[in-house]
Amino acid sequence: MDEKALLMAAESEYMDAQQLAFFDRRLQQLRTETLDEITAIKNQMLCNSQVSDVLDRAQQEEESQIALRIADRKRQLIPKIDAARQRIRNGEYGYCLQTGEPIGNARLLIRPTAEYCTDAKTINELREGLYEHKSR
Repeated sequence: MDEKALLMAAESEYMDAQQLAFFDRRLQQLRTETLDEITAIKNQMLCNSQVSDVLDRAQQEEESQIALRIADRKRQLIPKIDAARQRIRNGEYGYCLQTGEPIGNARLLIRPTAEYCTDAKTINELREGLYEHKSR
């Protein structure tokens, strides 16, 4: 099964064995790529040579801080991938954790770790924004 077939599938085929296998492979690939990217960032940081110029050293420090933030964001993705794969095994993948409604293949293709349908995610983000605004 490929993306085109997935998007053209009938509603009755939603999260059947073929679709679950497709997303499981995609999540496995995403996990591998993410771990490889984290390793590459760490190796790049270790390979950075020491420079004597103050400005070069400052720039290198700034680049290292950015690389660390990127690596941290990628590291945070790993548990989300693992949780999505667990939902596949539990038969819960593809359905909103809040409403139980289908998340939809188009959204899952973009974000295979999605836990919420678009409507629930939008409402949750609006609530978070309201709570942040009130706490200021």
